[in-house]
Amino acid sequence: MKRIEKLALGTLATAAAVGAISLFQSGGWANLKLQGYALTQVFHDQSRELGDLQKQNINPATRIDLGQLLNGGPPKDGIPSIDAPEFDTALTTPFASDDIVVGMVVNGEAKAYPYNILNWHEIVNDEIGGVNVSVTYCPLCDTIVAFDRGETTFGVSGKLYQSCLVMYDRADDTLYAQPWGTGVVGPNVNQQVEMLPAVKTTLGQWLEQYPHSQILATRTGHTRDYSGYPYGTYYTDETIVFDVRNQNQLGQHPKEIVSYVWEPDGKTPHNQFSGDSLQFVHSEVQQQGSQQAELAGRQVRARWDQGLETVVVEEMDGTVIPSSTAFAFVYPAFYGE
Repeated sequence: MKRIEKLALGTLATAAAVGAISLFQSGGWANLKLQGYALTQVFHDQSRELGDLQKQNINPATRIDLGQLLNGGPPKDGIPSIDAPEFDTALTTPFASDDIVVGMVVNGEAKAYPYNILNWHEIVNDEIGGVNVSVTYCPLCDTIVAFDRGETTFGVSGKLYQSCLVMYDRADDTLYAQPWGTGVVGPNVNQQVEMLPAVKTTLGQWLEQYPHSQILATRTGHTRDYSGYPYGTYYTDETIVFDVRNQNQLGQHPKEIVSYVWEPDGKTPHNQFSGDSLQFVHSEVQQQGSQQAELAGRQVRARWDQGLETVVVEEMDGTVIPSSTAFAFVYPAFYGE
């Protein structure tokens, strides 16, 4: 483990320097929250994070190389999940109709989670329609993965894999790569979360379809500025804070919005996804109305939902398939070859 620790620390130090320099060169100092990523990479003691892994008695034979498990800046739970969420109604919410939200309906109950809050907390442990859920969002990747969390809760590990959120299960400290929904380090390595459908839309469009939806409130127990976007120009510029792989396979602007679906096949290759996956570019689906493709031996369809102005992926009989939106750079990083 000592050799792995030294290897990881060297990789992390290099990533820290490169990340800080790239932010400076791109004018990123105007991007307030990104300053935190650069500065904490330089000054945060990453050995403390690797000590976390050692305390868990993690076997080096993990799904990913520990050297690729990067310091995202804040330590474990430094980005606090929301574990006792409160909600407003359409009449009491401070958010505007054009604010982006994650919308979910479970057993007839509708809830919306504004990006303005998720940008600061990334994970909400909640209950919808009698089901315990974790609603997770990565601001660096624009990925949304919502799932049945069972009797546990999930938190923000403070680490990143391929620039994306690494969650941890508070029951056993297993680390999960959010874009895969897969355990990558710890007791439940290779375990898949049970995905639930969630959509990215605006609050106004969501309330048109679900006027009685509850909306996550700013009463989080934390002092944050929930009125705007804390990452400056990051959402639309070409900046990727951390190096990610397979970008030679990228056919779009890195921040183009896509939706992807995936089905693991049970195999566990190191640092790689195994199974079938599809990517749908939102602008293309919107223009065409729908696209049809083969996923794991069957035909599925991605259609443009006019009401929600987003992509919905479904079986040919109309059953919704859980999917995630993402910046375009994410798909080759996690599902490319």
